Amino acid sequence: MPSELFVIGVSWRSAPVSIREKLAIHDDELESHLASLIRTELIDEALILSTCNRVEIYGCTSRSAPASAVAHAAAETRAFFSKSRGFPAEKLSEVLFEHLEEDAIRHIFRVASALDSMVVGESQILGQLKSAFGASSNYQSLGPVLGRCMERAFSVAKRVRTETGISRGAANVSSVAVELAKRVFGELDGKSVLVVGAGKMSALAARHLRADGAALIRVTNRSLEKAERLADEIDGIACAWEDLEIELSKADVIITSTGSREPVLTKKLMKQAMKRRRYKPCFVMDIAVPRDVESAVGKLEGVYLFDMDDLERLVSENLKERSREADAATSLVEGEVRQFHQWMRQQHVVPTIRSLRTHFHEVAAAEVEKAMRNLEKASTEHERQEAMQRLGKGIANKLLHAPTTVLKQASDAETLADSVSQLFSLDSEDKSEERGTTPALNQAGLAETAGPSKKA
Repeated sequence: MPSELFVIGVSWRSAPVSIREKLAIHDDELESHLASLIRTELIDEALILSTCNRVEIYGCTSRSAPASAVAHAAAETRAFFSKSRGFPAEKLSEVLFEHLEEDAIRHIFRVASALDSMVVGESQILGQLKSAFGASSNYQSLGPVLGRCMERAFSVAKRVRTETGISRGAANVSSVAVELAKRVFGELDGKSVLVVGAGKMSALAARHLRADGAALIRVTNRSLEKAERLADEIDGIACAWEDLEIELSKADVIITSTGSREPVLTKKLMKQAMKRRRYKPCFVMDIAVPRDVESAVGKLEGVYLFDMDDLERLVSENLKERSREADAATSLVEGEVRQFHQWMRQQHVVPTIRSLRTHFHEVAAAEVEKAMRNLEKASTEHERQEAMQRLGKGIANKLLHAPTTVLKQASDAETLADSVSQLFSLDSEDKSEERGTTPALNQAGLAETAGPSKKA
């Protein structure tokens, strides 16, 4: 029986984070868990994907397993989930999803293409999936079917990203802030960042800016200790709150999130800072609620001010655009799913094709050997021609004997005959009936060639 694919797991769609965190599989557990899965009688290949939004096992049944193996292999994997995570089977059944065969291929392709992500089109999942693929390859738990499926999934994801706009536009506040900063400066290489306050959102935005080339990140906070702690986290430099005006004048990008009830960056303060920097462009991202920056600051020369409403509106617009592009991406994925499923179906007949080719070659070789002996004995051109004719008839008779016998004895002979006609591209109508004659059959069940009829 050829191998079949299956997927068992939970995701943000089926289980809350309180359950997902209990089912999460850590890096130091991967090798032993993959080994346990492929040691089972029914599973030949396995891959484990464990992220904050999903914990999934991709598997492939053994080639020696019976026809019903994929359902049983999925059941074994569900039991593995319960046992390895110490999670009651009855509670697990409420959140686990299961995809078999073509549905499994579709799920894998959609995950790789970020169509199944909480934020459609996000790029992180593809990197996580490639890491899982690398780990499974290192632990030798991949084989020709699941391995090829994953490689195809990566190719599909690339097509989706290059041929659709599904990943166009930032999809969270922090990444939108980076996108806006790029619009102001073109590139962020060499630009300095000032983080005002020690909020998590500002830290996340600062990391995005660092990744995009921001050269120096300073952190200031009323509590110098908190500023130093955040600076350590984002590889920045802590500076005193008392030096705020000077630090503002040095910054090309300002991220503020202090938790203050009153504006921290007043128009007066920013006006002084902009004068110090000779009105060079300054991007200010106010992600505090209540706001840290007076709205009048946005009217100062050289200042580009955005608050949470601006950022969230842009996120919403980007997500709507991604949603529209998701339809095109889905159509692309469906075409790829059909192609890969067709390849898998073809693998079902590979052993038969291989046996057929071997059998035909063996028959032909035996008949050629016999013909060679006859040719050695032949002394005239006529005898040589007869030897070659016997070679052709011998090969045809040997190859057709078994299928002809089966056709004559089969209870569903008509259906089988239609299949044979399709396999060998035979004419649908019997030419002998058109001539009004019925060919005689020789001992091999083959029609003898009739000579031309003579007119009376």
